[in-house]
Amino acid sequence: MRSAGRCEAAGPVLLALLLMLLIPGSSATKTGVGPVTCGSVLKLLNTQHRVRLHSHDIKYGSGSGQQSVTGVEASGDANSYWRIRGGPEGGCPRGSPVRCGQAVRLTHVLTGKNLHTHHFLSPLSNNQEVSAFGEDGEGDDLDLWTVRCSGQLWEREASVRFQHVGTSVFLSVTGEQYGSPIRGQHEVHGMLSANTHNTWKAMEGIFIKPGMEPAAGHDEL
Repeated sequence: MRSAGRCEAAGPVLLALLLMLLIPGSSATKTGVGPVTCGSVLKLLNTQHRVRLHSHDIKYGSGSGQQSVTGVEASGDANSYWRIRGGPEGGCPRGSPVRCGQAVRLTHVLTGKNLHTHHFLSPLSNNQEVSAFGEDGEGDDLDLWTVRCSGQLWEREASVRFQHVGTSVFLSVTGEQYGSPIRGQHEVHGMLSANTHNTWKAMEGIFIKPGMEPAAGHDEL
């Protein structure tokens, strides 16, 4: 039997699907309408600064020393895919629409680490550091983010906020940019106030239809 962590992490089938997303004209890259669902893999665009939430196997040189999380302008970078998951106790069955006010984990597809924050200062703005943490999709209780949106469901065409369950900060970008080795990438951090710097929109991805299992061959999602 496969472990839960292995099932949730990126596997060969998922990587193949991501390569498919990069093929020009692929129908899987269309954002469309409808709710965002649990198990979907997507990119998130900060609507104020026009950068996508991104991570990579580069650690912070200060603060926690954990894997860094940034914002990038390029739309085609495979390091910007995140998978929508429930908490360790479940509550986010594959294909179920994500509700406004629901707590989720955002797992970085290519490294298997979860979007995370904690009481370290971010390196550029001295807000709260946001990192990627854990192994094979399993981290701790500081990986949970509440989806803040209007209405009942997180709609793919709507702007939403992500508020950290443990510390109450909002996932934000305010424009500070790094130098070498990640020159031009924007700092992502946590802010206590809800404002224009912390609104996000679902973009490119593999979206599972509500209430339906993925097509055959997609069971590693």
